[in-house]
Amino acid sequence: MDFIAELRWRGLFFDMIPGTDKLLRENFVAGYIGFDPSAPSLGIGNLVQIMLLRFFQNAGHRPVAVLGGATGMIGDPSGKSAERNLLSKETLLENKERFKKELSRFIAFGTGKNDPLLLDNYSWYKDFSLLDFLRDIGKHIPVNYMLSKDSVKSRMETGISFTEFSYQLLQAYDFYWLFTHHGVRLQMGGSDQWGNITTGVELIRRLTGENAYAITSPLITKPDGTKFGKTEQGNIFLNPELTSPYRFYQFWINVSDEEAEKYIKIFTFLSREVIEELIREHRAAPHQRILQKELARSVTTLVHSEEDYHKAVQASEILFGKGTQDVLQSLSEKELLDIFDGVPLFEVPAGLFDTGTQLIDLLTEHAAVFPSRSEVRRILREGGLSINKEKMHDEHRLFTRNDLLNEKYLLIQKGKKNYFLIVAH
Repeated sequence: MDFIAELRWRGLFFDMIPGTDKLLRENFVAGYIGFDPSAPSLGIGNLVQIMLLRFFQNAGHRPVAVLGGATGMIGDPSGKSAERNLLSKETLLENKERFKKELSRFIAFGTGKNDPLLLDNYSWYKDFSLLDFLRDIGKHIPVNYMLSKDSVKSRMETGISFTEFSYQLLQAYDFYWLFTHHGVRLQMGGSDQWGNITTGVELIRRLTGENAYAITSPLITKPDGTKFGKTEQGNIFLNPELTSPYRFYQFWINVSDEEAEKYIKIFTFLSREVIEELIREHRAAPHQRILQKELARSVTTLVHSEEDYHKAVQASEILFGKGTQDVLQSLSEKELLDIFDGVPLFEVPAGLFDTGTQLIDLLTEHAAVFPSRSEVRRILREGGLSINKEKMHDEHRLFTRNDLLNEKYLLIQKGKKNYFLIVAH
């Protein structure tokens, strides 16, 4: 595989240092991407970089992932209009352990000569004193060079602390350390990292006289144009505890046609031939949402599992009247609330279900889902009422604790699309 050509057609190429393509064609190369543990989970923005590492490996090279156990304590100013809130050491340590597990789902790291590597930059900073760093590293990069970088220039009016200003030099040293200890000659990252990356290239040149290289990918943005940063609002995380597989699946199944064409190249390992055929089929029948379905299947399976994908599909069908009682009963509380996020909630005393409460009393006096008993009777006659996916006919049907989903909920469906949740508390 020609790595650069692969990135170009997938829409993953933004820029590179001249000579990078020649280096990759003629050599076995170790290349790295850094991941600062600034959030409790990796997100979609990080998934772009994970895919870069996987495509890099598929092209016959050695991927290296570096956890920012040290740089995460500082905070990267790139793409930020204001100073970051610094995380505690305890929080960073917890985040770092989660990142290790999540990254290891996608790349089989090892310790062999050519195995993919997972490293933590804290390991080479923990015994490096400030004075030594300033003497041995800081001396080689002029302040005016650092000020010329966009990540710094964009913050000169709003202000940037020395802490964040120094991040550029730390990332540069990471590249130098990896170059000297593991032969890493290439750094990759998002386009917002260009300034930090090229500072590392310059540091290596000044300290060793040798060339290092860089490739950046375009920032993948949400429909509103904002980036998928780990700390941005509305991010989609890879951790199922933060973004359930159902919500994760829903994100991909609901993207626009234009986004689906772009994302299926970036976030899947499908071949060019397969993707181009899918695009042709989709354009011929866009109402069938062929691209969205394949995108949602591929990415949900990649990040979670095939079982989670099928469960998400089944859960989605509940909203359209196709889901079964068995599927509904199998949902966790979080999954249930994710699916019915935003539907009207009615809280009732849990004690009602100790001895049982009749349907008509529950839906009028206690929960007030319906304005009157006559309205309940009318919809029962028309066959338009279901509770927990069971069609209701008897106004005197008794509901007890055994009927509650997750020992707490009843799902009321009026007609095809009107849902309500009764919550026993």
